[in-house]
Amino acid sequence: MTKSHADVLADLSLGKITDYIDHYTPSLLQQVPRSLGRQSLGLTTESQPFVGQDIWHGYELSWLNAKGKPMVALATFVVPYNSPNLIESKSFKLYLNSFNQSRFADLGKVYQALQHDLSVCAGKTVQVSLHNVSEIMTFQPTWIPGICIDDLDIDIEQYEYDPSLLALTPERGNVEEKLHSHLLKSNCLITSQPDWASIFIHYRGTAICHEALLKYLISFRSHNEFHEQCIERIYMDIWQTAKPEFLAVYARYTRRGGLDINPLRSSEPYTAPNIRLSRQ
Repeated sequence: MTKSHADVLADLSLGKITDYIDHYTPSLLQQVPRSLGRQSLGLTTESQPFVGQDIWHGYELSWLNAKGKPMVALATFVVPYNSPNLIESKSFKLYLNSFNQSRFADLGKVYQALQHDLSVCAGKTVQVSLHNVSEIMTFQPTWIPGICIDDLDIDIEQYEYDPSLLALTPERGNVEEKLHSHLLKSNCLITSQPDWASIFIHYRGTAICHEALLKYLISFRSHNEFHEQCIERIYMDIWQTAKPEFLAVYARYTRRGGLDINPLRSSEPYTAPNIRLSRQ
């Protein structure tokens, strides 16, 4: 029997007191069907007007080697947009913690366990990369490309999600723009804890009003939804309002519990810029 939205959320460990298991336990991972969030956007599981991925970074991965000596690494996990499930973040943290007192023969065994377990949870192959903690380039802070719209002098009265705030400036004609804002804040669907992000928007088509876009992004300030669902909502609102020739929406969320989530959605295959901010 297919579970209802409420039943799926009620089964999650998120928002509940949980035991912290430090021995390898794949069953800690919990999945959330992507269809639950996409239904409210009028999307089906078979077809979406975007491609993309959810890029996770893990900063607190540790395990024991064959002799019992602790080892540490950084990790990147890439979950495809069309996986049946997203991976619930608290369960992901609990799962990674379960490596702490577990022995693995070598780094390859750690990789195999992560790649297998996360792929089973997501329902599609998850790419895993492990990094030495001394590695610099992958985790080097960089600028976000394009124009920052945060310094626009505007009055804000709406802090509840409102897609009608979006507007175009057709008198500017067709443009190609890269815009970003550091003011995106939404809240966890279950706990209402704040989720902070910088968002990058690259589009080509009728010009979008920058002031209206900033007001729209700020309207997420009291909105409760998972990271991945928020970015799909932003993508769909811009896609339906502006009808651009091309659109990419990419968010860099700050980490929580040693993990950050960075969803990318685009109208065509797109390589996300190598963005990392100081607050990440």
